[in-house]
Amino acid sequence: MELLAILVSFALLMILVYRGYSLILFAPLCAMLAAAASPFPILPTFSEIYMSKAAEFVKIFFPIMMLGAVFAKIMEEGGMASGIAAAISRTLGKERAVLAVMLGCGVLVYGGISVFVAVFVMYPFGAVLFREANIPKRLLAATLWMGIFTYAMIALPGTPQIQNIIPTSFFGTTTWAAPVTGVLSAIVYFGLGLGWITYRFRKSGNEGYGNHTLNEPKPMDSAKLPHWLPSILPLVAVVLVNLYMSNPFKWSWAYSWNSNLLEPLKPLKLALMSPAVANVQAVWSLDVALIVGIVLGLIIGRKHIFERGVRIASVLSSGVTSSLTAVLNTASGFAFGSLVAILPGFAIIKNALLHLHFGSGPLVSEVITTNLMIAFTGSASSGITISLGMLGADWLKWAHSVGMSPQILHRMIDLASAGLDTVPHNGALVTLLAVCGLTHKEAYYDVFVLMMMKVLVPFLFIFLYMITGVS
Repeated sequence: MELLAILVSFALLMILVYRGYSLILFAPLCAMLAAAASPFPILPTFSEIYMSKAAEFVKIFFPIMMLGAVFAKIMEEGGMASGIAAAISRTLGKERAVLAVMLGCGVLVYGGISVFVAVFVMYPFGAVLFREANIPKRLLAATLWMGIFTYAMIALPGTPQIQNIIPTSFFGTTTWAAPVTGVLSAIVYFGLGLGWITYRFRKSGNEGYGNHTLNEPKPMDSAKLPHWLPSILPLVAVVLVNLYMSNPFKWSWAYSWNSNLLEPLKPLKLALMSPAVANVQAVWSLDVALIVGIVLGLIIGRKHIFERGVRIASVLSSGVTSSLTAVLNTASGFAFGSLVAILPGFAIIKNALLHLHFGSGPLVSEVITTNLMIAFTGSASSGITISLGMLGADWLKWAHSVGMSPQILHRMIDLASAGLDTVPHNGALVTLLAVCGLTHKEAYYDVFVLMMMKVLVPFLFIFLYMITGVS
């Protein structure tokens, strides 16, 4: 009965999110449905477990998500993001439209621009380039997805996106974890996207761009945008400061966090205090990097902002406000998964997932579990947080027992998050299609085929790790 209640709650949450209902509202309700069949009383379970887990996530990740949203808004309103995208498009030309769009997306995302902001920034350039090159517009959604939500979001070492940050607090790693696997997998994701979309274009014959009227952008006047060279400085600063502060390669000249920083706070017995500096130094490093990026962005983009009659205060406020829904959505998904994982009825599922392995380590268990959670929630970040909340500690213990580095655990769960993420009810996908003025019927086939390809990538790198031991 307990297991049935858990499965029903998962299915119900997936259906509700698919139909557009709020995850923030219905995650706790579905969690209480699962708890109703357990020995735990409902209201104490809600207030002491669900809300505590939600608070734990907010405490760790809200500053990064808020600063990231503010940074992205400054880059957007200051015209710097568009200036960079226009320069890439102009340099490569319309005959390499797919390559130009994918590279432009990657530069923005790796530089710290929110993935959702990157959709809005890159769509106009992508649509104009595809129209000039006579590429079917239905292929634009898949191109933007592969450029924004794969290689630069979860694979490239050091990427400041939330999907790459979440594992750091569970595994004590940095955003630069498993650099070899990260770089190689980024090349694979990029190659899959570029190869498949180019193939589909060549197979389209004389179809052309199509007669589209919904959300069609006008050609953009790149002469009015800031020059790409100063525009890219805030992005470069975020990457370099993060690298210096997190010091993943233990360079003697880079920053080293004092391991005793938390000692003065321990007598206070704070409920959510991190057990060690190593668990939070990656988060602190990125906080500092984003603050530097924000200051540089304001200095470089202030002229463009003022010329458009926009107040700095409104830009900052807009960025903060936009981060609230994102952090609460992800925190709700994390709390739901963490609560369900504690329930006695979940022990059967947990044991089954823990015993999924190929070889001696937890990597297969990690990849399959993450894909299942992402498919349930329709969100890469929620899938990662639910999976880590349920089994993160067990995977880490298992890895230590077989001498496996936590770095490969970190990178592999990131790669898994780009597997079944493009289920039809994925909120980011729904947003992207709406921005492109396309429907699931028009554009989902290519997204689906690429999703099936992406699912296989983590298993490829598990096999590579087992052969070489290189992470």
